[in-house]
Amino acid sequence: MSNLTRLSEFILLGLSSRPEDQKPLFALFLVVYLVTLMGNLLIILAIHSDPQLQNPMYFFLSILSFADICYTTVIVPRMLVNFLSETKTISYAECLAQIYFFLVFGNMDGYLLAAMAIDRYVAICNPFHYVTVMTHRCCVLLLTFFIVFCYLHSLLHVLLVNQLTFCASNVIHHFFCDIYPVLKLACSSTAVNEVVAMTEGLASVMAPFVCIVVSYLRILIAVLSIPSAAGKRKAFSTCSSHLTVVTLFYGSISYVYFQPLSSYTVKNRIATIIYTVLTPMLNPFIYSLRNKDMKRGLEKLLSRIKSQMDRLSTAKANRTLGP
Repeated sequence: MSNLTRLSEFILLGLSSRPEDQKPLFALFLVVYLVTLMGNLLIILAIHSDPQLQNPMYFFLSILSFADICYTTVIVPRMLVNFLSETKTISYAECLAQIYFFLVFGNMDGYLLAAMAIDRYVAICNPFHYVTVMTHRCCVLLLTFFIVFCYLHSLLHVLLVNQLTFCASNVIHHFFCDIYPVLKLACSSTAVNEVVAMTEGLASVMAPFVCIVVSYLRILIAVLSIPSAAGKRKAFSTCSSHLTVVTLFYGSISYVYFQPLSSYTVKNRIATIIYTVLTPMLNPFIYSLRNKDMKRGLEKLLSRIKSQMDRLSTAKANRTLGP
């Protein structure tokens, strides 16, 4: 058994083992990935190019879009390669790296959603103190804390996985290297990993969720005290897009991870697609369609891009017709 304690590679079973499914799945996830990159990149460019979007809410939204790009890039490109490959292998080191960055950016998403909820709470419940509380320095400090914590949290889990012995199967029943499917392959005890996952791991996921719930309970109380119906609608409209994203993200995560390791099944694999692939793709649409300021910023960006392209095409035509 000592000769088999360190596998050189794993095999990712993917979403389907049927050969006829591989190319359609490749086409589907390629489109989803390109839409995710384009949508989140447009959100980032719109926020940084529009002076009216220079506030804490959109600062965190731009970081969330960047984290979503990284999040899907950790997973989807390897999926696309495996759809067209017969071997579908991933090296041991690549597998650990994928677990690490998946946990980093996954946790980052949760903490950024919590920061956005706190921002909404201060804006609605303490509007006169908003400028003094949600300063740029405060936002940068919050972001720094999130980054440091997420990197340390992920490092702990990867170091614990690296201590395990793998001596039975090397087939991961998933489309990427996730903690639970990898732990199920270990033939040494995973008790420490499971305890850490259900204590530190659960706390790291629940901490931002509790912040979100408390913030929105306070917001709800404040909004219900507003006398006019128009004022209530305006307050709720500023939170609706964020609440939609939170529901998608935490709903799918709770279904997958809040259960024992032994009960991890194919259904969890399908649910994982929601928060790893679909949510990052839908976020730009949710924020742009349900947020007037964001919609206006995107329209200004697209009109600026169009005018630049028209100017370039006119200059090119002039060079072609010139002497």
